[in-house]
This record gives sequence, structure tokens and C-alpha cells, in this order.
Amino acid sequence: MSIIQEKIEKAVNEASKVIVDKNDKIKLIMVAILSGGHVLLDDLPGAGKTTLVKVMSCILGCKFARVQFTPDLLPSDVTGISVFDQKTGDFKLRPGPVMTNIFLADEINRAIPRTQSALLEAMEELQVTIDGDTRKLPRPFILMATQNPVESESTFRLPAAQLDRFLFRLSLGYPSKGGEIEMLKTVGDEIPFDRLKQVLTEDEIIQMQKDITDVSIDEKVLEYIVSIVEATRDSDMLALPASPRGSRALYRAGKALAAVKGRDFVTPGDVKELIPFTLPHRVVLSGQARLENKTPASAIEEIVAKVPVPASERAIIGAE
Repeated sequence: MSIIQEKIEKAVNEASKVIVDKNDKIKLIMVAILSGGHVLLDDLPGAGKTTLVKVMSCILGCKFARVQFTPDLLPSDVTGISVFDQKTGDFKLRPGPVMTNIFLADEINRAIPRTQSALLEAMEELQVTIDGDTRKLPRPFILMATQNPVESESTFRLPAAQLDRFLFRLSLGYPSKGGEIEMLKTVGDEIPFDRLKQVLTEDEIIQMQKDITDVSIDEKVLEYIVSIVEATRDSDMLALPASPRGSRALYRAGKALAAVKGRDFVTPGDVKELIPFTLPHRVVLSGQARLENKTPASAIEEIVAKVPVPASERAIIGAE
């Protein structure tokens, strides 16, 4: 597993040449990629969401496509369309931009629900169906979407079914004062995408995705994951609790995070570290919780605090 740790550190260090003061978020995105999961970047304009995705495509050596989501965007603009060929008299499939390795759905909440729903099959089954013709997406495939949480004009809220398909929901946040000064020194004049070096290949990413399946999870850590998700279903603070997909997200991401840390087993500390990015976007607050000014994140934090942490010898090694 130390090989994975070394490769991820190289990727993080290379990305940090442009994305300053955000190594923790870059590492989480690498965890998502190793898990085969998708990422929703939910942050204010100018925080570097789109730049981060472009940087990741440069250093990973993956095919990259970006689509600006707007109210007039159609599903076929994303997935592709069958076009009639007058020479042959047959319809030919013209693949859409989603047929890539890293697909950036920029400002995804500006597209109409019909277009947003066109991504559901791609996110869950890694395929798209166009006029009855099903095509597998390239491997690796990760959808990274951005949205602005402030503006609501001409936007459409993402449905719960789609939010549940995102492994992580991340917010970059503002940099520290020192970090912002360093950012100006680095990208004040221009963003040096051409100076970034490719540190991984598609084949290496696919192999690492296979390797993390060998990371072990103690039975008590599995019980801990399920206990947390079950606790969301018993809470009066939530009208919509976490689904089994939430358990699987913690399971997959936990393995990837352990490998990134150089371990071949998952600890409760790995699970707890991932919860703030994995569960809050999957739940909906009850009316009473909203009246009490709670947020999904604060509700999840309260729920997790009441779940006992396992104490098996192997489970607690390295636990935080």
C-alpha cells in the first residue's frame, strides 16, 4: 500500500503548485478517484472549483471534458445523439462529452431537471443509453460537478437521488491570509497549467482502484459504519436519512483513505474523518430541526457523537 501512498503524495504535491493551501481537499479528491466515486464541489464563485478540476486532469493524464450547464442544455448535449448518415442510410451514434475520463459538469444546478437526470445512469452504472443503444463509459470515469450555493435565480435544486450518487460533497473555502498571498505569487498573472507534470496514467489509476479492494476492514469497523447509518434512520432530526449507498460510500472511501495513508486496513478514525464529506448531502432535515437552525452537517455530527466507537485491537490502531 506504500506504493499507492507514494503516488498520491506525488499527485498532491504537483497539484499544490497551482491549488495553494488546499492539500487536504486535493487528497480527498484522490480518495474519490481511487474509490471510483464522484465529487460535488459546492462553493462560492472564485474559490477555484473549476481550476482544481482542470489541474487534476492535467496531472492524472486523463481525457477531460467540460460542459457549462445552462437552462437550455439538453440531455443529448451531454450523453450524445444518433445522427442519420445520408450516405449509408443508417443512424450513427455521435458520442457526447460524457464519454471521457474526467467530466466536469460546471454549475450543474443551472440545467433543467431532465438534463440533470441524464447523468444518473452514468454516475451509477458507468454507462449511457442513447436511443436504446447502451454504451459503456471509459475507465476510469469520475464526474466532478460544481455549483454556487448562494445564487438561486435560474437554478434547479439537485434531486435527492442525484445527490446520493456523489461520493463526496466538498467546499474549498477561502484560503488563509498566507495561503492567499502565496496564491497571488503563483497564479496572480496566469494559471500555469502548461507547467504541470503528469504524474499518473489511466492504467495506473485503474490498477490502484483494483488494489484498494485488498484493504481489509475489521468486522467491528463494518458494524461501526452500519451503526452510524442506522442512527440517521432513528433520528428525529432527519426527514430523509442516509441510504445503504451511504454505507457503501464510507466502505469504499474508507479503503481508499487507508491506502492513501499507507495502511492495508481501515480504522474508525478513517471512517470518522470521511463522514463530514460523505453523509450530510445525503440527508434532509426534519421541519423541527430546521426551526432549531440545525444544518445537515451539525445534525450528522450530533448523531455520530452518540455512536460508540469500536475497540477491537486492529480497529483502533491509528484511530483518531
